[in-house]
Amino acid sequence: MSGLLDLLGSPMGKQLIQGVAGQTGQSTNKTADVLSMAMPLLMGAMKKNVSSPQGAEGLLSALSSKHSGGILDDLGGLFGGGVDQTVMDDGAGILGHILGNKQPQVESALSQKSGMDIGSIASILKIAAPLLMGYLGKQKAQNNVSDANGLNGLLGGLLGGQPKQNQSLIESLIDADGDGSVLDDVAGMVLGGGKKTGGLGGLLGGLFRK
Repeated sequence: MSGLLDLLGSPMGKQLIQGVAGQTGQSTNKTADVLSMAMPLLMGAMKKNVSSPQGAEGLLSALSSKHSGGILDDLGGLFGGGVDQTVMDDGAGILGHILGNKQPQVESALSQKSGMDIGSIASILKIAAPLLMGYLGKQKAQNNVSDANGLNGLLGGLLGGQPKQNQSLIESLIDADGDGSVLDDVAGMVLGGGKKTGGLGGLLGGLFRK
């Protein structure tokens, strides 16, 4: 099973990064950094949500219907004339559901570590959430996932491209009490301390550098 790292490093991932960069007016390098940190954080939050039967049932239902993956079939169309407001609204709803009151903390941590303003971070997250759901929808169908155990395994497998300490730190961010220090540690680990030498950010940071 391919993981998130493979997705963002693939031709589709590069198209996704370039499209999001064009939408927000940010550089592809910075956008790649933010997405490489945001995607596992969002997936970590989803994995936490599916630990409850209601959460698992809700996500399975969404992945079987609205978020079965069609959004990924025409990324050129999605980004061609600017991302449609309905996609942004959908993303805002997904973020509210999976992050809840932790959303400002996540946006703040991403902003601090990437040096990007919070407004752009918020926009990137709103675009990333429906795309991530679409990716999960496709993976669910390909792997014939039909219950909570299968869903938990799928999410774990997709997160498995990272070192174990990343996974525990991502979970600690989702559980953080908001004092800021844990957020900083998590963001630093996932982005490789801003030096682009470790974590997902390190592997993706060089994608668009000559």
